[in-house]
Amino acid sequence: MNLRERLRDPAPLLLDGGLATQLEAQGCDISNELWSASLLLDDPQAIVDANRAFLDAGAECIATASYQASRQGLAKRGLAAREADELMLRSVTLAKQAREEFMAANPDAPGPLVAASVGPYGAILHDGSEYRGDYGIPAETLRAFHAERLQLFDRAGTDALALETIPSALEAEILVDLLGECETPAWVSFSCRDGGHTSDGTAIEEAASLFADHPMVVAVGINCTPPQYATELVRRVASAVPDKAVIAYPNSGETWNAEDGTWSGTSTPIDYASAAKGWVAAGARIVGGCCRTGPEHIRAISEALADP
Repeated sequence: MNLRERLRDPAPLLLDGGLATQLEAQGCDISNELWSASLLLDDPQAIVDANRAFLDAGAECIATASYQASRQGLAKRGLAAREADELMLRSVTLAKQAREEFMAANPDAPGPLVAASVGPYGAILHDGSEYRGDYGIPAETLRAFHAERLQLFDRAGTDALALETIPSALEAEILVDLLGECETPAWVSFSCRDGGHTSDGTAIEEAASLFADHPMVVAVGINCTPPQYATELVRRVASAVPDKAVIAYPNSGETWNAEDGTWSGTSTPIDYASAAKGWVAAGARIVGGCCRTGPEHIRAISEALADP
């Protein structure tokens, strides 16, 4: 069952939470430019364990550990392009392994989906620019970057392509064309600065509308965004793309400081779960968590959605 088929079910689809958050909770050191993707080389079992933790918490869709993986980033670890591609595909294998283990232990459960996480260009810069979109590179460079990864993951046998944390209209416009060449259903989610604009200042309705008639994009929404803005953003996206599912998986409510690599603020799972019910009421069909949300947040959302 791929994402398009799953969305025929009117029940909300529950995503996982922050993979990096869970990996850190497991004791992994990911304080490097590759972030979670470094464990594809250093500790692949940790990725399986993290994926499995979210499935055990109730997630119906898990993302691969490829958000920050790219040929450019992996070249810094001495990998040639072919080797980098093989490593990125390993992220799919590991997620599927976690799914197989979960299904073996829960044979009556519906089969979870695996989404290939495809982050923005800013993710490989490791400087927080996925929250700004000011890359300072030509559009051709940006197109080539996304084209090689989308071609790779479109052939990887995942249930969805997750184009995540897209900060700018320019990057979204490039993805419109490239996703038209893919065969795997996709979602596109934007990082947003407030309740009405993407990180680069584009009105969320304008950004979402780029995919209104896209044949391969089945869901549009927001992620990696402060949760207090999510309900309003969901409403705006729903009005802009009424024929698409709306997706919302914000951060926990804590704030990332890229300069010193720290988080500040607090959030509790029960507060997040209550908020998630509000996103569904506002029109979201797919919900979950992003940075600083762990299995406990996903479990709380699962329980909240099961309680009418």
